[in-house]
Amino acid sequence: MKKILVFIFLFSTISYSQIGGETIYNFLNLSGSARQASLGGKTLTLLDDVNQASWNPAIIGDRINNQISINYLNYLADINMTSVSFSGKLNENNFYAGITYLNYGNFIGADEYGVETGSFKAYDLAFTVGYSYNILNSNVFIGGNVKLINSAIENYSSLGIGGDIAVLYFDKDKPYVFTLGIRNIGYQVTVFDETREALPWQIDLGASYSLENVPITWHITIDNLQKWKLAHSNPSNSVTDIDGNETSENISVFNNAMRHFAIGAEIFPKGSFNIRLGYNFRRSKELQLVDKRTFSGFTGGFGIKMKKFKFNYAFSKYHPASNSSTFSLQINLN
Repeated sequence: MKKILVFIFLFSTISYSQIGGETIYNFLNLSGSARQASLGGKTLTLLDDVNQASWNPAIIGDRINNQISINYLNYLADINMTSVSFSGKLNENNFYAGITYLNYGNFIGADEYGVETGSFKAYDLAFTVGYSYNILNSNVFIGGNVKLINSAIENYSSLGIGGDIAVLYFDKDKPYVFTLGIRNIGYQVTVFDETREALPWQIDLGASYSLENVPITWHITIDNLQKWKLAHSNPSNSVTDIDGNETSENISVFNNAMRHFAIGAEIFPKGSFNIRLGYNFRRSKELQLVDKRTFSGFTGGFGIKMKKFKFNYAFSKYHPASNSSTFSLQINLN
């Protein structure tokens, strides 16, 4: 039974990070925001999206004050994620609070002889609170999040504490925004077994630029700056010669470098209806099939604004057999 549980846990971990088995709580890098998901899934400069604060606490401020968002992600297989984000004021200080719940569905347990022992569930849960501060007489904002994390599968569970730190440069009279953040730093307090694992911390750099005469805003993110080599050789791409000698896939410097990038574009970003497109280079490379075009890595979506309501939808391409959809409803309570 224990081996089956460990296998399922490792499988769910690898689903979120192709560098599988190195970290825990990888669901923290899964976006619940439809707007962010449609722009490649890594965008950090969505200043008027309350969901963005869970990834970049430096955006917490008047731009998202008194906003609440309810999100639903229909992920791969029977995995679903629900999240709620809210930002408000407490004693004239802006704050953020959010909760994320990832449900892996029901599993059938069995012992070492294959005899079924009943069903069980697995889930991940994170509660986040954040705060941001505007450095006096400047356009620089500094923010931080604290996260309480719980993960459970059958009767095994783990508890962790994490956090984010970010700095943002934003001038309302300038067409560009820059941000730098360290995400998911923390500690696994209680472990599943006897091994304590690291959180999926990473350093990310984000920027956006709004064109002056064309209604398009470009977003770019460079993630995992703390780790240069993200690429690993795919055994399916190895080559075997006539003598049976196998040569592993050779990944170029350019190929590895591009896996740090995700790009997106918003068309009519300030309109009542806008269209979004994105591309995640790493997802594209890691989920591609040999000799078959899958279009993995492409994302798209749209947003509709109706007075105090904003509805956003995102479609993310993973594999010909499975894709995901994200829905977000954002409400302005002002």
